[in-house]
Amino acid sequence: MESAIPLHLRCNRSRPRRIADDYVPPYPGFVARHKPGVKRVVMAYFGVQYRDEAPAAAETALQHVAVAFGAADAPGHWDRASYVDEAGFTNVISIAYWDAPERFDSWFAVHGRDWTSAARRDERVGYFTEILRPAVERYETLLSSNDRAEGIAVLAESMSDTVQEHAYWGGARDRIPLSQTDDLAAAGEPRIVAEGLRRRVLGHGNLCLIRSGQDWTDTGADERRMYQQDVEPVLRAGMDFLRDEGLAIGCYANRYMRVIDAGGAALEKTFGMSWWTSLSALERWSESHPTHVAIFGAAMKYLMTLGPAARLKLYHEVTVAAADEQFFEYLNCHDRTGMLRAGA
Repeated sequence: MESAIPLHLRCNRSRPRRIADDYVPPYPGFVARHKPGVKRVVMAYFGVQYRDEAPAAAETALQHVAVAFGAADAPGHWDRASYVDEAGFTNVISIAYWDAPERFDSWFAVHGRDWTSAARRDERVGYFTEILRPAVERYETLLSSNDRAEGIAVLAESMSDTVQEHAYWGGARDRIPLSQTDDLAAAGEPRIVAEGLRRRVLGHGNLCLIRSGQDWTDTGADERRMYQQDVEPVLRAGMDFLRDEGLAIGCYANRYMRVIDAGGAALEKTFGMSWWTSLSALERWSESHPTHVAIFGAAMKYLMTLGPAARLKLYHEVTVAAADEQFFEYLNCHDRTGMLRAGA
């Protein structure tokens, strides 16, 4: 067993962990290990939004970005997911990851800057770009298995051995290297700025993003039935609560998304992706809100029933971004899209 924080990012703590030094987690968990030379990563979300059937403009944009992800300075990993939001719009998001910001900057200058171009203003499609470029001290990963990475973990050099800082409330904070010396409290307020036909959201210090996923690809018939009947409906109810009522508890926006392939076919993977005022707000929901208590209870019953035979794979990544590590831009999107909801 090892610490979730890699050796080169450890320092003398001024803020204690929430576990004792002799704590042993009840089941294994793993984290991604980047090369020590990786100082910053980029998490970029390129979305299209439309009602009913996909207009040709949306299909063309999705094809364009998929091709661009194979061009020079392309991301090290990308995937795509979709969902229908609370306003009845389909949102399809292509999510890309880089572990070298200079490569992202070169790629974005050629292929990404026009994603929210005002030249698209007459189309029946909304476009949005949501980008974080956090220092590695500002995010953490956790995976239930070390044989299939997701998200930013795909770019890692390796996976850890089982780590100590998990399976307790506050584990995500303890896995973030900056939490050794910083309380990661929110600083400031978001602001929406109109730039012609586009709207840009200026975030605030220590804005929090979580992507938390489920993969039932490897499950057998009985386990799949158990997951779909006993766990997924409870998870969906919690995701719907955050989508519809999350602002009151510090969740700016939540998307419960189905992963799809480049052709639009649904894969056996979902994830929740949500923007929060702070890590503390996310922690309060996780630890005490009835919707997450229900999710946790259903998941624990499922895992305790199956034990080591469970084939469901779980993962998440949590980022606490500085204000200058954020970029949000929206064109033709309704007011409840992503960080535009922060204006409410």
